[in-house]
Amino acid sequence: MPEQLPNNFLAVLKQAEGFVAQEILPRSERMRHGEPLAALGAEVRAASKRVGFFYKTQPEAFGGAPAGALELTMLREYWASANSELTRFVFGPGPGILHEATGELASQFLKPVMAGEKRGAFGFTEPDNALRPTWAVLAKDELTLNGQKSYVTGGDTADFLSILVNVEDPTGAKLGTAMVVVDREADGVILDDTFTSMEGGGHAAFRFEAVKVPSWHMIGKLGEGMPRALANIGNVRLMVAAEAMGMSLWALGFLNQHLLAPHRTGGTLGDKEGVRLRYAELRIQAFAGRSVLYRAARRADGPDNSVNEVIAAKVFCTEVAGTIIDWAVQLVGGQALVVGHPLEALYRRVRALRLVEGANDLLRLNLAKGNLELGKGDL
Repeated sequence: MPEQLPNNFLAVLKQAEGFVAQEILPRSERMRHGEPLAALGAEVRAASKRVGFFYKTQPEAFGGAPAGALELTMLREYWASANSELTRFVFGPGPGILHEATGELASQFLKPVMAGEKRGAFGFTEPDNALRPTWAVLAKDELTLNGQKSYVTGGDTADFLSILVNVEDPTGAKLGTAMVVVDREADGVILDDTFTSMEGGGHAAFRFEAVKVPSWHMIGKLGEGMPRALANIGNVRLMVAAEAMGMSLWALGFLNQHLLAPHRTGGTLGDKEGVRLRYAELRIQAFAGRSVLYRAARRADGPDNSVNEVIAAKVFCTEVAGTIIDWAVQLVGGQALVVGHPLEALYRRVRALRLVEGANDLLRLNLAKGNLELGKGDL
């Protein structure tokens, strides 16, 4: 649970509180007065390197000091509770799906990513109108890729894409799945569309038409594609759950101040029994959500399979956050609907979380399958 963190984690959290107070909030105010996000973000990144937060998502081989799932969850929840765009500049780039890359794959893609010289994007989802999942034919140490990927976050500005493909031989025999790195500028890689979702995220849709890729662009072994993709998604799902609870904490803090402020009817809005009942329910849900989040993070740090527990945290925490922020808007009233109000922006962001990294009802089905068919998952 959050209150049962070890002393060394609590010391890190105390350091994070100081970092937000000294480095994030003053720059957030400067951004509010018109200073550009990119320049302020570069300042935050430099400050993060000085105190060491930047390196907590980077492998030791690249000069990092990688933190475990519990510590990263604690920090991600706290960064989100600051409700500032600038906190996304605190952590350095992680290896993501490339974390076990070796040889040429490491030298041409992983190392430049860790140095900040290249950016990758993860392609997992086919569009609804795709005729078949993205596939590749393997012949003479070369893959020929065809298919489509959509909702590739950051794909329009990425240098390369890591995409999940079904591999077959020239006769059509199935060989298994693979994660394959594809240069954005390779012949046959076609950017079909770019679009922005309601929370402000930028995405892209791609087509692949007879794209030639050397077989050493496969991450790991043939047949490991789906497990590698799901492991990468699992890490991001835990991050989403942490951010959801951090957003909830900020909203509850904002709501607390609103309910204690003088109200036009006399007294405070928090004096009203109906408001108190609703506010109490929101705090109960936040307590439950944080309990789920931290238990899942501890499980992710352990030796046992944590897929179902992380799914449970992602689903529960994003839905709790949606309820909390929805009711915060309701209790604050019409001013919270005005574009530019912090709750208006938060409302758009939190709604997206129930779809990113797996729609929640699809994850419910996966969780049930994992237990009923594979015997996975604990209560």
